[in-house]
Amino acid sequence: MWTEEIVAGRPAWRHTPSGVVFRAVSAGTYRMGLSEAELAAVRAIELNGGAEDTLEPFFAGAGDAQPVREVRVEPFLIARHPLTVAQVQHWLPEYEDDYADADSGTARLEDDLDDLLEALPFRLPSEAEWEYAARAGTATVTFRGDGKPGEDQLLDDFGNEQRTAAAENAFGLAAMGSAAEICADVWIPGFAGAPADARPRVGDGPRVVRGGAADLYPWQGCDEWLLLLSATRYEHAQFTAVRPVAPVPPWK
Repeated sequence: MWTEEIVAGRPAWRHTPSGVVFRAVSAGTYRMGLSEAELAAVRAIELNGGAEDTLEPFFAGAGDAQPVREVRVEPFLIARHPLTVAQVQHWLPEYEDDYADADSGTARLEDDLDDLLEALPFRLPSEAEWEYAARAGTATVTFRGDGKPGEDQLLDDFGNEQRTAAAENAFGLAAMGSAAEICADVWIPGFAGAPADARPRVGDGPRVVRGGAADLYPWQGCDEWLLLLSATRYEHAQFTAVRPVAPVPPWK
């Protein structure tokens, strides 16, 4: 079922039937949410002329990713990048994608989403796990720091291994923030009362989505780069990508 190998110089676990490559994320504790330091970094970008429009709506909605709290995350495997069209077709052979230019591109699911989630032998990440994976040990607006993320941080096709490897964060994960990735949690504005152990919040209603900057490419000058921030979150409304999670194999 699993093959342990080295991918781009890092340990990886390949799900043999589908070919999906996973990375192991170690247990740890981190500060989840949009911190005051991150807000200050975004404000500095705006004051230095890095914003195309006013960022007041972003600041007004900051409470959706607050209060910042300490979260304990247990080890897990997470896909190196969102599932591609070809990978989704392993479980849904009739799947067609109107958004991707190639089978190696990120699959964006609408009507097929529930069918895929039912067919997958994996689960969705909780949003606490997703943000932990995106931050990869950092506390800045993206894993690259507090500078304005640019279009060079977008990755939407994984047919070029060299480019995929160059885009990885410290956990060996590529394209965190590029596509709108659905999480296991139900959408609840803010983190008041949220668990401290990375469990998803469950209930009725739309799920949480993280990322999505590539979904709006080519950027129209509406500060789409904000979707690359590790803490940006919103509720699922349209198509979404899937980056599955699995338990760490028992031999580890």
